Amino acid sequence: MKKMTSPMDRETFGAVVHRYGKAIFNVAYRIVNDYEDAMDITQTTFTKTYERLDRYDPSHNIFNWLYKIAVHESINFAKHRSRTVPLDDDFAPAPETTDETCIQNETSKRIQTALMTIPPDYRTVVVLRHFHDLSYAEIAAVLDIPEKTVKSRLFSGRRMLRDSLLKTGYAP
Repeated sequence: MKKMTSPMDRETFGAVVHRYGKAIFNVAYRIVNDYEDAMDITQTTFTKTYERLDRYDPSHNIFNWLYKIAVHESINFAKHRSRTVPLDDDFAPAPETTDETCIQNETSKRIQTALMTIPPDYRTVVVLRHFHDLSYAEIAAVLDIPEKTVKSRLFSGRRMLRDSLLKTGYAP
């Protein structure tokens, strides 16, 4: 098993950051619901990955490794956050011109708000399954939990999400 240790391999890490940065940010953002925190988590993910390049096995997909680190960083952050900071109206996206786009934006905002009411362990499974299209097996591998636990958390998380949406008067 060849390890990534040569300077040339480390130089190519910049291409990895460029290629996967947005996906790593997106998963962090969906879990913590804060732009700056998601940026910090993304940076931490790539820093930790870079520091551990000598442990990377190139026979495995580097994205899965990055994803796993990002998810764990996001979960740890969400669990240790003392309060949820609402999005400041000054930074809210500008309204779109079409009714359909406005409805989509409102729906997305309601879902993201409802997601933040779900405990991080359940939220993460819902995000990985429905926003990143990971299979049960992939989620289990990323989170280091049995596939049955993934299914159980997904079932419970969906129910919590539905209940949260219903409490706010939103009936999808």
